[in-house]
Amino acid sequence: MTHSTGVTTTTGQDALALAGRALIALLFIPAGFSKIGGFAGTAGYIASKGLPLPEVAAAIAIAVELGLGLMLLFGWRTRLAALGIALFTVVATFIFHNFWAMPAEQVMQQQQAFFKNIAVVGGLLAFMAFGPGRWSLDARTGRH
Repeated sequence: MTHSTGVTTTTGQDALALAGRALIALLFIPAGFSKIGGFAGTAGYIASKGLPLPEVAAAIAIAVELGLGLMLLFGWRTRLAALGIALFTVVATFIFHNFWAMPAEQVMQQQQAFFKNIAVVGGLLAFMAFGPGRWSLDARTGRH
């Protein structure tokens, strides 16, 4: 089917785009909910990394993970949501998974987490570049 942008996709491609959005959102939405329930612990962990205003940073993390995660899931303002989550993830990855500054026994685990996050950023950038597919609120509202 041809979109309003002139791009043609198949039902299979649209199904894969929906599945991709859901799988990436599955990483962020539960994390946002857990930060609400464990707000003090989240702020404490952020403070332990030396960041200023840890409560504000925790609130931003919740807004990004939960708010932008839901936007990505439903395909609403998908490109904006994907970019926001990608930028947040890059910043958080360099702060919280800085394997190069970890004790030797933590390097492998933190390096894996670092590169997994960077791979997720790659998926988010693909949604920014190509949009959410036809099975999205963006497609229904002509925001493709």
